[in-house]
Amino acid sequence: MYAIEALSLSKRFGNIQALSQVDFTVNEGETFGFLGPNGAGKTTTIRILTGISAPTQGSARIFGRDIVRDTIAARRQMGIVHETSNIYTDLSAWQNLMFTAELYNVGKKEREKRGAELLELFGLTERRDDKTNGFSKGMKRRLTLAMGLINHPRLLFLDEPTSGLDVQSNLIIRDVISELNKTGVTVFLTTHNIEEANLACDRVAIINRGHIAAIDSPERLKNTIQSVQSIEVAFDPVSLVRVEDLEQIPSVSEVRKQGDKFRLITEDPPGVLEEIMEYSRNHNVRVISVTTLGPSLEDVFIRLTGLDIRTKGVKAID
Repeated sequence: MYAIEALSLSKRFGNIQALSQVDFTVNEGETFGFLGPNGAGKTTTIRILTGISAPTQGSARIFGRDIVRDTIAARRQMGIVHETSNIYTDLSAWQNLMFTAELYNVGKKEREKRGAELLELFGLTERRDDKTNGFSKGMKRRLTLAMGLINHPRLLFLDEPTSGLDVQSNLIIRDVISELNKTGVTVFLTTHNIEEANLACDRVAIINRGHIAAIDSPERLKNTIQSVQSIEVAFDPVSLVRVEDLEQIPSVSEVRKQGDKFRLITEDPPGVLEEIMEYSRNHNVRVISVTTLGPSLEDVFIRLTGLDIRTKGVKAID
């Protein structure tokens, strides 16, 4: 039995087709990434899978239970952590946890034991009785995740869990996702962060304009575009190096400046390496580091969606 089955899901909002014949399955115990640009259909999909919105066509099952016909039974098996906070800021961290547990019909003894464990896990024990209106964004996000775990869910939906967080909160949440995976909890992770999906997910689905563009493990997706190889090089002084000059090197199809380094996309890394050394001699700059790279998950994303997420966007309903 699958944790999630999405069967020909479609959703219309007036004249806008937000989802079109979306099919995928999520295995029990895996961390499944749902990756796409703004407006791709990520939020629409998660709203359907969690019973908030009904599909225009198609169906979805959570551990074999139809999310529309058997909503309550399906939702009892899941925890939901939305991108926007659902914390009541006039309540304390402890009160928020206990209130959420009561909504899931968790018994008093169990919810108090579980609540104490989660506050400790997320580093919030010392603030358990403080009203949450004084919490930082990272603390609120950690509390939201604790609330999503209060009922020991078999399936956890995480919508952009680390968006805009401080480093400490980001690391805590990533560690928790890893530990949940080890204990057999299925995690459905929607994210704009390609590196997060690459590190955390067993499989990734890339959605664009309401269609599934690809589903596979990050490494297998990378292997589908082996022609996208690159060289990352750093020069000293970097101020003397121009992207326009590097673009003139034969066999270089694109140059990206990334911090103090340049990434040269090419199908001929050995030939370009020779040209880089020649360039450094001719322009009186020193090569201080050089690395050859295979395709990244970001390259796969750009190839499949035709969208460079660093500079472009899509106007649609997500």
